[in-house]
Amino acid sequence: MRLRNHWIYPIRKVAMPTALITGVTGQDGSYLAENLLKKGYEVIGMVRRSSTVNYERIAHIQGSIKFVNGDLLDQISLIDAIKMHEPDEIYNLAAQSFVQTSFGQPVLTGETTALSVTRMLDAIRIVNPSIKFYQASSSEMFGKVAEVPQSESTPFYPRSPYGVAKVYGHWITVNYRESYDLHASSGILFNHESPRRGLEFVTRKISYGAASIKLGMEEKLSLGNLDSKRDWGFAGDYVEAMWLMLQQETPDDFVICSGLTHSVREFCDLAFKHVGLSYEDHVVVDERFFRPAEVDLLVGDYSKASKVLNWQPSTTFEELVEMMVGADMALLEGRLKGLS
Repeated sequence: MRLRNHWIYPIRKVAMPTALITGVTGQDGSYLAENLLKKGYEVIGMVRRSSTVNYERIAHIQGSIKFVNGDLLDQISLIDAIKMHEPDEIYNLAAQSFVQTSFGQPVLTGETTALSVTRMLDAIRIVNPSIKFYQASSSEMFGKVAEVPQSESTPFYPRSPYGVAKVYGHWITVNYRESYDLHASSGILFNHESPRRGLEFVTRKISYGAASIKLGMEEKLSLGNLDSKRDWGFAGDYVEAMWLMLQQETPDDFVICSGLTHSVREFCDLAFKHVGLSYEDHVVVDERFFRPAEVDLLVGDYSKASKVLNWQPSTTFEELVEMMVGADMALLEGRLKGLS
């Protein structure tokens, strides 16, 4: 179209990419949703139909997310969700994710953490095989480690029903990638924490406990094996790696970690020092919190992710601990003020 001596070109709308996230209300889901919204994505959060859904972690972005009802135990609901929203990418973060609970609920863990991956992959195969898929694998798959550090080629030896379920989810992702040419990648994430971590996880239990004791709300903190060593990083750093995996031309599996290992005891020491206390005066070892089969040492090698994805962690262990304790101090001080 021409107006006087000027051409007027029609404005072409560039469609925003669409991502569907299972587990959007969890720690990883909340950070990933934030990350994708900043990149201009339309974010679809899949939640189970319930009278009480906890949106606390995503309250600040809830208005920017579209929600769809779906259940990883019900494949028809997954197919319907994919047909309705036509996502370009699916991030499968939902699971029964607490290792200790998996010993008491092994069948449920298998259904929600293992077989649910097959249901989602098959839904993608049926509806639109061009959808890119991310599977949240776990360092717990290494379990009784065959080598140190652990990389993408390290054999798996899981030591919990959770770890076993994650191994199934990992290998079924590989199988669908190879069998049906799906763009399906797995991130083998080592322990990644944040102020949004659930209170049942040891890191948050420590940060919350240190803050509670500092404020006079508690006197003691009961924990299990203080000598277990883990490779801890910040969840906010790790979700960027998830996204980077789905931007690659070729799908693959990547270890995502800090490359450093610290004991639970070290985490306690830093957390309590941050509030001017000594953990030795307040932490009590309670055998009820020991696992039936322990995983003693996990530390990863992220050199492949660094080379292929150009990814590396940006938050140190010390910064992570201080971040978590500081957040719990602010949280509990706010509650105390509300009660006064």
